[in-house]
Amino acid sequence: MRNQPKYNFFKNTTYALKGLVDLIKTETSFRIELIITIILLPVIIFIDASLTNKALMFISLMGMILAETTNSAIERVVDLVTLEHHHMAGRAKDVGSTIVFISIFIFVITWAIVFIDSF
Repeated sequence: MRNQPKYNFFKNTTYALKGLVDLIKTETSFRIELIITIILLPVIIFIDASLTNKALMFISLMGMILAETTNSAIERVVDLVTLEHHHMAGRAKDVGSTIVFISIFIFVITWAIVFIDSF
């Protein structure tokens, strides 16, 4: 049996928002990527591109945010387990950073292709 309370949409939304606020308060990388996202969302709306390309731009932009969130979760769990330097802890954190790196690469390539196609 799982040690989990019964699903409640409003409580779960509260937990999600609490996590978002915590990320904004404590994670510089997340704040930077959130600012980039806020600046670039209007670009998606106003660029002369197909709906499919706009969707790809949006997905790649949100993928960057999701990757940073995942990386932060990995780092926090690793720090919960041990604050001492451990080879496996470092490897776990490196993989989290790789997730972010790949998502930024996908974001840049996607946006470059759409801009080249649009102009």
